Amino acid sequence: MNVMAKPQPEGAKGRIAALRGIVPPVAMPFDDGGHIVHGAIGEQLDMMVASGVHGVVVGGSTGEGHTLTRDEFAAVAETAHKAVAGRVPLLAGLIVNSTQEAIERATLLRGMTIAALQITPVHYLFKPDAEHTIEHFRAIHAACNLPILIYNVVPWNYLDVTLMLRIMREVPGVIGMKQSAGDLKSVSDLVAGVAPGNVVFTGTDALLYPAFALGVHGAISALTTAVPGVCVKLWNAVAGGDHKTALDLHRRLAVLWNAMPHDNLPACVKYAQHRQGLVLYPPRAPMMRVSDAQRAAIDAALKQLPL
Repeated sequence: MNVMAKPQPEGAKGRIAALRGIVPPVAMPFDDGGHIVHGAIGEQLDMMVASGVHGVVVGGSTGEGHTLTRDEFAAVAETAHKAVAGRVPLLAGLIVNSTQEAIERATLLRGMTIAALQITPVHYLFKPDAEHTIEHFRAIHAACNLPILIYNVVPWNYLDVTLMLRIMREVPGVIGMKQSAGDLKSVSDLVAGVAPGNVVFTGTDALLYPAFALGVHGAISALTTAVPGVCVKLWNAVAGGDHKTALDLHRRLAVLWNAMPHDNLPACVKYAQHRQGLVLYPPRAPMMRVSDAQRAAIDAALKQLPL
């Protein structure tokens, strides 16, 4: 099975030349019945692009991609593709438990310009060994011919640094990793060991500043969705060597991060966006809406940020 995606630039460096900086996941707008409000996706993307982001992801964890059916995934990817209109790179997230399902979903992206697939390792109770993990990503790339960014987030199938570097070395289609554990040593080791032309992104919201200072190539995380403009300011401050400003922003962002409980993160992110002008949409059932206490804490945290 081969996905007839739009041709990618030749060579690993060409494929990922634009994958840098702040790349927020799209928070999925659901109505009260759990149906996707497609018109709101474009409004959110316009806000993100206006904030200076360097790319966007549809179907990520913050975007409740794990709740999307195959058809919904294809529909929101198409909506985002049209709304982005080439202004920034578009990545598509695959949160699935089999090689075949990943290939089937990637097939639905035919005709779209997708900068990369963000793919988790399998995340149910069981996990393949290292050799089968490598073959999983090799088979997906062989079928779809799209660059792959491994989303290293699953606690009981967390890929260690040695395996991640090996996958990038042995599977040319795997062009990078998004490291999502709160472990700066692994980030440091990845940045030090990654081959030229490959990328290391961080997904750890509490450690954006130190990860940027260590030399990661960008961030895909909940805070980049909640306050994309502030995260762009942080990225630019580190890139410009202004660590005083960067440390100040880090401390202010930490207040917001601590106001958004992880178990209710999508709802909290949507509320932070709402306070910056977007319509407030609930998370998909059975997840709960943002509570009054969470609203108050987020409001206080937003007041001390340079929005």
